[in-house]
Amino acid sequence: MSDLTRWFDSRRSPFELFQRLFEGDPVASAEIRVEELVDDGELVVRAELPGIDPETDVDVSVSEGQLRIEAHREERQEEKEKGGYRTEFRYGSFTRTLALPEGASADDVTATYTDGVLEIRVPIPEQKPARLSNKIEVKRG
Repeated sequence: MSDLTRWFDSRRSPFELFQRLFEGDPVASAEIRVEELVDDGELVVRAELPGIDPETDVDVSVSEGQLRIEAHREERQEEKEKGGYRTEFRYGSFTRTLALPEGASADDVTATYTDGVLEIRVPIPEQKPARLSNKIEVKRG
């Protein structure tokens, strides 16, 4: 489990940590809220995107080891009543960029959208464990 924790921690850039520390949590601004987990050898990213059309309002791309999610939302409600008119709207563009596991292939990434949640699955390539130490035999000269 500690290897998994280190993998997630090492994916955070110093810039992102600086931004969270001094500017507040960027998730509260124009970033997409996500949860990341590993399930059966795949990185699973679930993004909260209610009220959008996944076919026209979402773009998922992979470039240089980064997963990028872009979404656009536009909602408008109008109420016309006797003696009054009321309208409310919500709109905006949202993005989120996440580091992918080393060696992940863009060809293997899949995305589905169900009930306001975009789920992206990325197979994690098997990596050989790094040798932490080697015992070196010392011989008499």
